[in-house]
Amino acid sequence: MRLADTVRIAPELLGEPVEAAVKLALRDKLEGLVDKVIGSIVAVTDIVEVGEGHILAGDAGVYYDTVFDAITFMPELQEIIEGSVLEVVEFGIFVGIGPLDGLVHVSQLTDEYVSYDERNSRLITKESGRSVTVGDHVRARIVAVSLNEREPRDSKIGLTMRQHALGKIDWLEEAREGKPKEGGEEKEAKPRKKKREEKKEVKKEDAAKAESAEIPGEA
Repeated sequence: MRLADTVRIAPELLGEPVEAAVKLALRDKLEGLVDKVIGSIVAVTDIVEVGEGHILAGDAGVYYDTVFDAITFMPELQEIIEGSVLEVVEFGIFVGIGPLDGLVHVSQLTDEYVSYDERNSRLITKESGRSVTVGDHVRARIVAVSLNEREPRDSKIGLTMRQHALGKIDWLEEAREGKPKEGGEEKEAKPRKKKREEKKEVKKEDAAKAESAEIPGEA
């Protein structure tokens, strides 16, 4: 994203090339900040234009109007994201999504009942016994966004994993690999068909024996 701002170059940087000093000052000033319009500023990448420097009375620094490119991240409602679990607590898991963290509440983790294993810092599902712990990679959908410009760390992003194709990546891969392969059902059906044919043959033989046993009596 292309942005514009005025940046102050501290006296100790005035001996550096102007663009290098401007970039360093912009990174110190803007990276990590959150804006409700453009989202979180992840990194200042390139300096596009630097205007004439100007000074203020009583200030040893120099101010430059500059145009620059930056990487930003704006979480969007209903967006699908992937990230690593940063923390596990009793009420859910915190997932790192770029420069921000999102919360998956236990009620949005899975359809199963979930219990908290404090000793091992993990959440465990009751029926399947699956677990989520720090470092696990998950896929989730953004369902709530509340950005805090003054305190970026207090920004709140709500996530859910209770939808199709969402959840812990390992779970999704297991489900995909667990599907029957092509031809798998047909191969299993052949032995059953053979057994049915064998049963029919046995019944025919029994019927033939019964008929032969009735013939002398009729005579």
